[in-house]
Amino acid sequence: MQAFMKLPSTKHMHTNSPPLIVHVIHHFGVGGMENGIVNLINHMPPERYRHAIVCLTGYSEFRQRLNQPVELVALNKRPGNDVGLYGRLFRELRRLKPAIVHTRNLAALEGQVVAAAAGVSNRVHGEHGRDMFDLQGKNRKYNLLRQAIRPLVKHYIPVSKDLKRWLVDAVHVNPAIATQIYNGVDSVKFTPPTTPRINFGPPGFCPPDGFVIGAVGRMAEVKDYPNLVRAFLHMLELKPELRTRVRLVILGEGMARMTCLTLLKQADAEHLAWLPGSRDDIADLMRQFDIFCLSSLGEGVSNTILEAMACGLPVIATAVGGNSELVDAGITGTLVPSADPKAMAHALLMYYQDSVLTRTHGTAGRAKIEAHFSMSAMVRGYLGVYDTVLGNLNRDK
Repeated sequence: MQAFMKLPSTKHMHTNSPPLIVHVIHHFGVGGMENGIVNLINHMPPERYRHAIVCLTGYSEFRQRLNQPVELVALNKRPGNDVGLYGRLFRELRRLKPAIVHTRNLAALEGQVVAAAAGVSNRVHGEHGRDMFDLQGKNRKYNLLRQAIRPLVKHYIPVSKDLKRWLVDAVHVNPAIATQIYNGVDSVKFTPPTTPRINFGPPGFCPPDGFVIGAVGRMAEVKDYPNLVRAFLHMLELKPELRTRVRLVILGEGMARMTCLTLLKQADAEHLAWLPGSRDDIADLMRQFDIFCLSSLGEGVSNTILEAMACGLPVIATAVGGNSELVDAGITGTLVPSADPKAMAHALLMYYQDSVLTRTHGTAGRAKIEAHFSMSAMVRGYLGVYDTVLGNLNRDK
């Protein structure tokens, strides 16, 4: 395998081209943060900034969602401590000569040091959520690393108020250089259904009067999809007659998928659930849901919650991270404790038994998206930060 993989070359760019932003991330594949990068690049005016993405490991077919000319570089980080990674990143940054380097999350934070060594003076760091090994952001070793690198970061972009508070309190970031920007959602692509439910899933999967519980995302440990499956099964235990109507759909791939399938099989409920893996028709399938569930143990700002609300769905989410900033409990959805399948099951039953509440919360969610989570607002926020760090304060916003 080649040391570097690039799509496409930027050698044809002229010296008077817009400033280049190099986004440094761990891996470019299906995920909320990566989806946010795609939305940002696809909706940012190309005459304002150019973009390249440097992946410490590699990238997947997910790159095809980019509709702007973007160079992707895979540094192919080896497992464990790959000391040569920093030299490869240094050489790429010297070659690309970016105006701004934008790193994201702990996995790419040391890219700030490499960017400084490569002579890139404008450095931005984004925080999009926490990992399973440090859900509360209290790991002393990692916070000491963040504090050590803090002087090199010119500006921070946390995606939630919760993450901004943590940066200020735990990492001691100056609030003046931390701009919280919510993810935006494509409210044209993700819209409420205007036609009756289509046939989806395996033949005969969903009856005409079915009640569909849906979830979308990477089936990683931190998302705790087995908790959602346990809630679904507990719901069926409480009301066995629901087996004729209620269905569970989880769209996504990851290690937890097999665990979920095993739980369903053990309960003789695998025919009541559909876990097809990754899909490219998320918006169409979301419109077949009656309710959306997020069972995460930790979150930054969930793109899938925003997309579900844009589709007019009520949301049941765990009360962690930025979820409470998105879901207005009792207005657009319901918040439940994490790792509590019984609480989630009772919330599911509440919506199943009250179709008026389901519609009311779904309509309120769509209204909130239109008012506060537009794609244009997100792009304006990032443009404001990029212009500020470059000193382009007189640019038209």
